[in-house]
Amino acid sequence: MTASEDITTTATPTLAQVGEPLVELHQVNKYFGDLHVLQNIDLSVARGEVVVVIGPSGSGKSTLCRTINRLETIDSGTITLDGQPLPAEGRGLARLRADVGMVFQAFNLFAHKSVLENVTLGPMKVRGLRKSEGREEAMRLLERVGVANQASKIPAELSGGQQQRVAIARALAMSPKVMLFDEPTSALDPEMINEVLDVMTALAKEGMTMVVVTHEMGFARRAANRVIFMDAGLIVEEATPEEFFTDAKSDRAKDFLSKILSH
Repeated sequence: MTASEDITTTATPTLAQVGEPLVELHQVNKYFGDLHVLQNIDLSVARGEVVVVIGPSGSGKSTLCRTINRLETIDSGTITLDGQPLPAEGRGLARLRADVGMVFQAFNLFAHKSVLENVTLGPMKVRGLRKSEGREEAMRLLERVGVANQASKIPAELSGGQQQRVAIARALAMSPKVMLFDEPTSALDPEMINEVLDVMTALAKEGMTMVVVTHEMGFARRAANRVIFMDAGLIVEEATPEEFFTDAKSDRAKDFLSKILSH
């Protein structure tokens, strides 16, 4: 479902129960040179919660997402995962990356490895899974995302939607505590978007903690517990999807919604 599709339905998504805070950002600031891309960000994501981050280009959405697994460092403030501060480097950082799954706009698969090898590599190297265990778990995950029949192919032989579903399976193979999605459908042809969003919606219903940066307003309405609206490095507004899409409070959010939902 894309931003232009109808989101006025009042159906309530079936959401998993959320628990205690899992990811917490407190007074986080980030600069790129003189550009203040994250300004005093305070955000808590509960275990089992799906938070969708939306806003105009350049608002800081992707940078926010990338700070949670330390792909971007921060200049001040604190970020904790499961009560522990993010490690700066070394083995601690490797463990963090295992705990925080990331799915990018570009699929970032290993081009010369098979689909199966792409999914098994991380668990075998980082978690020490035996080859037989890794293959069994990988096939289960590839089945879960609907591409088990593509296991022997290399990424170039797959459609964009299939490659992104493999990327989701690869992230899930590390048994992450939280999944980050940075505009995971923006590089896809329109007909491939729903097959990826359907997998993400299923994960949400199963209780996976997720932070999703996306322009797909239908997904936000359908799968989120909470919508975060960002502009110019600030969290301008946060609300349930129903509240946000039917009764946004800030003028900036109202203006944004009027532009993206009017065509």
